[in-house]
Amino acid sequence: MGKTCNFSLDPAVCEMIEKAKQMGVETIWDRYQVMLPQCGFGETGLCCRHCLQGPCRIDPFGGEPKVGICGATADVIVARGLDRAIASGAAGHSGHARHLAHTLKKTAEGKAPDYAIKDRDKLRKVAERQGIPTENRSDAEIALDLAKAALSDFNEKEAVSWVVHTVTENRAKVLSEQNLMPKGIDYEIADIMHRTHYGADAEPMNLIWAGLRCAMADMAGSYIGTDISDILFGTPQPVVTEANLGVLKADAVNLAVHGHNPVLSDVIVHVAREMEEEAKAAGATGVNVVGICCTGNEVMMRHGIPACTYSVSQEMALITGAVDAVVIDYQCIVPALATVAECMGTKIITTTDVTRMPGAIHVNFTEETAVENAKEIIRIAIENFTHRKGKPVDIPKHKSKVVAGFSVEAIKNALAKLNAEDPLKPLIDHIAAGNIRGVCLFVGCNNVKITQDQNFIAMARQLLKENVLLLATGCGAGALMRHGFMDPANVDTFCGEGLKAVLTAIGEANGLGGPLPPVLHVGSCVDCSRGVALAVELANRLGVDIDRLPLVASAAEAMAEKAVTIGHYAVTLGLPTHVGINMPVTGSPFVTQLLTNKLQDYTGGYFIVESDPDSATKKLLAAIDERRASLGLSVPGGGRR
Repeated sequence: MGKTCNFSLDPAVCEMIEKAKQMGVETIWDRYQVMLPQCGFGETGLCCRHCLQGPCRIDPFGGEPKVGICGATADVIVARGLDRAIASGAAGHSGHARHLAHTLKKTAEGKAPDYAIKDRDKLRKVAERQGIPTENRSDAEIALDLAKAALSDFNEKEAVSWVVHTVTENRAKVLSEQNLMPKGIDYEIADIMHRTHYGADAEPMNLIWAGLRCAMADMAGSYIGTDISDILFGTPQPVVTEANLGVLKADAVNLAVHGHNPVLSDVIVHVAREMEEEAKAAGATGVNVVGICCTGNEVMMRHGIPACTYSVSQEMALITGAVDAVVIDYQCIVPALATVAECMGTKIITTTDVTRMPGAIHVNFTEETAVENAKEIIRIAIENFTHRKGKPVDIPKHKSKVVAGFSVEAIKNALAKLNAEDPLKPLIDHIAAGNIRGVCLFVGCNNVKITQDQNFIAMARQLLKENVLLLATGCGAGALMRHGFMDPANVDTFCGEGLKAVLTAIGEANGLGGPLPPVLHVGSCVDCSRGVALAVELANRLGVDIDRLPLVASAAEAMAEKAVTIGHYAVTLGLPTHVGINMPVTGSPFVTQLLTNKLQDYTGGYFIVESDPDSATKKLLAAIDERRASLGLSVPGGGRR
């Protein structure tokens, strides 16, 4: 497998860290060391700089000062800071969704000739779910109304329709009764910024409730992003590919797509295939498109494009010396990438005004000129290859087989081979019988504070042995795929007997000649909405709400504000949700107690904050078993309670 190091469990990353050290190229791990010790006030949420009289710091041990200059208590300062993180995460996901809604609108209006409706069935199903007429109407007419409906959810209204129509009926009632139903995606984000301004909301409970509403707005934005991506680019179905730095090719034009949005990257994949001869004329064997972060997930699950690396190790792809260009859309692209690119001769290409960086080439991408923009980008990569051609590169040999692309539709299609009339029944029956103890969705990023992938791998190993079905999105999915957890050949190694039997039965029923992979790849960060969709379908099928199901979530190495927001909509939906990094709330006993305990009385969900992966696994299993017992199901080692 290769040697690991203190920084990462991925041997390919460790090789590149050593190379960077020898070259004197600074990486994220070097910058982290310079930051130590980190500010204890900031870590606990007790530093406020929301006005120009600060920054104010509250003594975490009960001494002076006990309040900020304006009189804000520790509870208020912590709640305000958390709210702003939630709003930022929601802005990221909803900006993604808004982009896709506009793309769908332009496609429907005939203004974006390079795009088309790829999944007509999903278009109609989503439209019908949202109350949009479909009978005797063209795709364009339906798509235009759907795009307008999506865009209207950003404005202030009685309730966000992408929440009302996607959660269970009882959950919608709970949200309304608890004043947790968002009134508009942009509205809730703006409301957070208003109420956390100097001299506004100073009631901690009220502040946290606004954050939870904003998190539910984020869920709507994520759901919109998933729905429209599937409609425009196709709903994912299982595809076989590979992951890790070994997918780079020394003799090909290596073009990495990086960020979170498929609007440009999906076009690049198609255009790159058409430009193979142009690359060969430049002396390359072809164009090798690879993915980084969630843009990589998007093109992986729809086109089988291999994943190069993820999140905290993105610089390592460039350290190989083999990446000719990185084209970025937005989110999770570290500014240091431009510095490393300058050292390694890689071209960085920005494409939106949301994400620019010094030293990068900017190609002004628009939907109206998508193919033209893609050709320009690929030609920059080809031209850069001519300068790299023949020079030595250091591509680690490490890569893993990956079976990706498990949308809810794909999961149900696979289950339908066992029961065509009622596809969810086999899953429910196996949960009831204990072959599947419960379900856990792994989400979130890597965090430089944790040895890369350590928590994901340790927890996945234990949960799989305990027959917990694992789904994964985002960089969490990237961590697991690099270590073989998405290779069907490893089911015997990783899974308990009950889960192994289930995965094998489904795989063989679908003509695979073997099992499904140990962990199901369900997409990018916004595709946490697929986990919500599956949970809602199961809850509706059983006639219960989500908070009764043996389902949990884990952001084992959370890093970005988007992960904070996802966690808050998960607990608002009723899920026990693990976070492997302390959120900046521990400076407020009130906020900490509310989120980890008292919130359960209102929504059924709560946070499990635990940095030790073994302890975290035990707590998630306990949460699963508690819910099994409440449904009258057997509990491992305990019979029925």
